[in-house]
Amino acid sequence: MASIPRPGEGRTPLCITLSCFLATGSVLVPVEALAFDFFGLFGSETPPAPSASTLPYSVTFVIAGDESVKAALEESSNLYKLRQDPPPDGQSLVQRLEADFAPMVDALWGAGYYNATIRAAIGGTPVQLGPGLGNGAARIAAAYRDRSVVPVTIFVETGPLFTLRRIEVVDLATGRPFPPDSLPQGILRLAPGDPARAADLGAANARLVDYFRGKSYPLVKAPLPHPTVDHATLTMDVTFTVGPGPKAGFGEVSLTGPEGFDPAIVRSFVYLEPGQPYSPKALADTRRSITSIPAVGSVRIREADTLDAHGNLPIFIDVGDRNRNLAGFTAGYSNVDGPTANGYYENRNLFGGAEALRLGADLFYAPPVFGIVANPFGTGPNYSDKGLGARFKASFMKPALSGSRVDFLLDGIAERARYGGGSFGGYVDELAGATAALRYRVDQALSLQGGVKLEKGWAADSLGRVDYTFLGLPVSLRYDTTDDLLDPTRGVRVLASVTPYPAVVGGVGFTRATIAGSTYWALDESGDYVVATRAGFGSIFGNSVGLAGIPANYRFYEGGLATVRGYREQTIGPSSPSGFTIGGLSGFNATVEARIKVTDVIGVAPFLDVGGAFTQSTPFGSSGDTRMGAGVGLMYYTPIGPIRIDVARGLNQRRGDYPVVFYVSIGQPF
Repeated sequence: MASIPRPGEGRTPLCITLSCFLATGSVLVPVEALAFDFFGLFGSETPPAPSASTLPYSVTFVIAGDESVKAALEESSNLYKLRQDPPPDGQSLVQRLEADFAPMVDALWGAGYYNATIRAAIGGTPVQLGPGLGNGAARIAAAYRDRSVVPVTIFVETGPLFTLRRIEVVDLATGRPFPPDSLPQGILRLAPGDPARAADLGAANARLVDYFRGKSYPLVKAPLPHPTVDHATLTMDVTFTVGPGPKAGFGEVSLTGPEGFDPAIVRSFVYLEPGQPYSPKALADTRRSITSIPAVGSVRIREADTLDAHGNLPIFIDVGDRNRNLAGFTAGYSNVDGPTANGYYENRNLFGGAEALRLGADLFYAPPVFGIVANPFGTGPNYSDKGLGARFKASFMKPALSGSRVDFLLDGIAERARYGGGSFGGYVDELAGATAALRYRVDQALSLQGGVKLEKGWAADSLGRVDYTFLGLPVSLRYDTTDDLLDPTRGVRVLASVTPYPAVVGGVGFTRATIAGSTYWALDESGDYVVATRAGFGSIFGNSVGLAGIPANYRFYEGGLATVRGYREQTIGPSSPSGFTIGGLSGFNATVEARIKVTDVIGVAPFLDVGGAFTQSTPFGSSGDTRMGAGVGLMYYTPIGPIRIDVARGLNQRRGDYPVVFYVSIGQPF
């Protein structure tokens, strides 16, 4: 989520991290390390060496016509995909080749080539396949044993591309076309003259089903169309037949599992109401809501085949337990801040009520911080020496108090750390604190939270040292309609928080408020082209002590992966007379970026960032600093989210800024 981060929370410009985790149902055990092909870029194309026990082979596609079908042919061919796993004899090799013909024909039809031909040769000799004919091909292949790799060539003539001529969608019950108010034009995304690709027809049929299900017709039926191909005119006529069935709402929700804690906890995360109009999105939101419980390992949602007596669709939810214990560590290195190490332990069902306890410790190299007036480490008046920093965190959550939508949250932190460094200065702090809160979940998108925070510590920078004891009353609102946590393509995220710190404990009263939001627009159905934007604003107001009286770790700073890329973390903001960044009483940041999938696993994301911090509670009307950065991200998509490398440069650099900054992260920056 886009946010104005608390000072010290962020990521370093270049980080190389190694991590592992251990998880079992009850105890911690070691797990075997798994090797993997990094980014899939290092797979070998060289066939195995010839041997006496196997028949290594190579596969070459020779295409006459549209060469773009090569990728589809390779994907459909087991002979090609298994080339690193050679068969034991010629007969097995021929069987692989023979089994490939039907899938390759399907691939060519899928591309719109219905007059295509396929031939094959082994060692330059054409082979004929069929009952009893494969024996000759097997003998040809066997002659290469322990001598050389068997060369297999597949010749493809695509022929002309067929196009669509007449396209219809008719009602299964009446056999007549749907009126425009029941099925708007454009749902199929097909038009006369388009290539007659079988794959496009299947996708159009799926869009018809999705359209009617999205309109609360859960029992829609849409058999695959039976097109008519005219070889003389190289055209195709196709009729789609759809039976929407009755409109329905959600019926009774039946829950099976979990075994390790009260099912009433899971039920509190289900927001489906009887009679609520059926929608696939509501089911997807329900799955996401339930999986937010740390103790839940799996969620399967099934729909009934028929409606109930009230015309609603019963829903069945199967919930599995997650491994109770989790432990892990990470180690990393930054070219700016040096080495880091982190260890953590999590129990996801501490007392048998889905309580989640997480303990974590960070150790990191603390870079030198220039410009500190009163050095708390005693190494001189204007310089804090290099050393180790440490941070310890603990969090506890008890979900669904008494089966309600109210969760209890408890968080604690203790740290001794330095932030910033280099020629821009920074600050050091030492603190300990805890926050207790209650969170009310209105639905899967909206939650409200309020609590009490107590923190004691000190922070020092070029303005001096501030010792404090704060009692805060944090209140926050979170709204999230996005379709994915790590890689959203649609939806909105908003987080707003206000924390008054009354002058009843530490003698300094003020209020710290932030609001941040991000939006995601998919320009196509599959989400391959996404425009993502974010904006955040923060302010400290109601204080009578001025900027210097607010601890440095509570002020606003910009710069870094979470705000303005291309600049060192937390170095954008007002400066002291000596030229060191001191943070501000207000700050803002904004970003626009385009996320473009180039292939199924590779994407790029050009971006533009802007942000600044200021000495007064409102930005722009006071002294401060605003900077812009631009760059591009390279994304590799994995099942757990994109691995992303960002390269950024500041557009209005200062002396001491890095010419180019690299960021490595898992998931999108916002």
